[in-house]
Amino acid sequence: MALSGNGPGTPMSDINITPLVDVMLVLLIIFMITAPMMDRGVELDLPKAEAAPMEVDESKLVMTIDRQRNVFLGETRIPHEALEQTLISNARLQREGELYLQADASIPYGFVVQVMAIVKKAGIPKLGMVTDPVEQKWPPDEASNN
Repeated sequence: MALSGNGPGTPMSDINITPLVDVMLVLLIIFMITAPMMDRGVELDLPKAEAAPMEVDESKLVMTIDRQRNVFLGETRIPHEALEQTLISNARLQREGELYLQADASIPYGFVVQVMAIVKKAGIPKLGMVTDPVEQKWPPDEASNN
């Protein structure tokens, strides 16, 4: 133990910050490693549409359809055969009566309509569509469709 110059046998009253720095460096390393793992979700290429932006409310429930036609409610994958029953049994969804649908642009329109029909059949009265803002004029050029 370090002694101060005040007299023999008296402890030093300065705080040793070395353990504090060690703990902070360990915490920094833990956060640097785990932060990229927290960014998860479904990778989508949303269709473009010209519409007025809505107020963003992160608490709204979002249904997602990815490129492989997997359906997610929030971040939970729902099998196609259990979709209607899952929507009916979701207490929050039945209470709020509102769901937002975002589908990858490569998904055929018919499949999206089938999912929308299941949502309506499950008794969800309000269904919103999530899109990206338009970057080109409408209608698209014939050359861009090839």
